Amino acid sequence: MPRPARYAKGLAKREEILTTALEVIARTGYRRTSVRELAAAVGLSQAGLLHYFASKEDLFAEILLKRDDVDLARADSDNATPLEAMVSIVRHNAEVPGLMQLSARYSIEATDPDHPGHAAIADRYAGIRQLLIDDIETRKADGRLPAHLDAERSATLMIAAADGLQTQWLMDPGLDMAGHLAYLVSLLGSVPAPAEGQPTDQ
Repeated sequence: MPRPARYAKGLAKREEILTTALEVIARTGYRRTSVRELAAAVGLSQAGLLHYFASKEDLFAEILLKRDDVDLARADSDNATPLEAMVSIVRHNAEVPGLMQLSARYSIEATDPDHPGHAAIADRYAGIRQLLIDDIETRKADGRLPAHLDAERSATLMIAAADGLQTQWLMDPGLDMAGHLAYLVSLLGSVPAPAEGQPTDQ
């Protein structure tokens, strides 16, 4: 059974690369981190590291997805709902500015449909949006949020706010990202119902 053993070893090394990359980028920043440095941190050559990924772009997309997994695991351990988790994650991100730089830069680059990471990042946003939609719908059902609230639009605006706040924080680290996002969440519970006859898409 040598093949399965090699496969398991390869998966373990891949996880080691991603976990180490999170630590290195968080510490030194995205701009200051090269593939060569990431490879050295796990005892590989640059070519050896890229053996585990389709490309440099694929590597950084996987780093972002690994970061999401770590954040979600932390939220699960705290029994946080997706809305609560988003605020907590944004608060934690102030401690890892390098990862925020990676997320901001890579997400913009991946808007190009021809970018190797385009599909992965699009799926990432869709997954986050759906988690928030489900949480908002649950809160609507049990009366914690107004029944007329549009869950999809609210989720989309929450993501936009989180991304925008993190960009502003990179320019001004004195900004209270989590405080602003928590305030936005609180506003969802006080949104008035549309006036009778008023289109909800205006």
